[in-house]
Amino acid sequence: MLRTMMKSKIHRATVTHADLHYVGSVTVDRDLMRAADLLEGEQVAIVDITNGARLETYVIEGAPGSGVIGINGAAAHLVDPGDLVILISYGMMDEREQRDYQPKVVFVDDRNRPVELGSDPAHAPEGSGLVTPRTLTTAAASSGPEEAAGATPQGLASIAMSTVN
Repeated sequence: MLRTMMKSKIHRATVTHADLHYVGSVTVDRDLMRAADLLEGEQVAIVDITNGARLETYVIEGAPGSGVIGINGAAAHLVDPGDLVILISYGMMDEREQRDYQPKVVFVDDRNRPVELGSDPAHAPEGSGLVTPRTLTTAAASSGPEEAAGATPQGLASIAMSTVN
């Protein structure tokens, strides 16, 4: 059986421009493409952290070292310059292949320069402030029952809602 698995992602990239009057696609700095094992023409999902939009398109190569993450064509209606996005590519793998495959995970800074490369799709860089299943487990294990209750997804959601209200 073939399964669709995450092959690579560029996490929390900043959109540098959006061009509605372009044929389509997402332009990605060639250095980021290499770090994330992306090929020109490869299908990617784009998740907009800023507004929650999700879309699929394909990659075209941008100038190396430019930091470009350009949203082109109709997708420019959904994603704006300055938005934080995650670009995710998937691959079809048989069960043997997927058990050994190590995805490419690229974290970038606010200028889309790689700051950390890894293979754990649930990892967050130290000091990033991002919550992961591993940080929830660590928080629950190192605290008492009252503190651990706040480290569950439901507890975090209630904390977030109480901050909003």
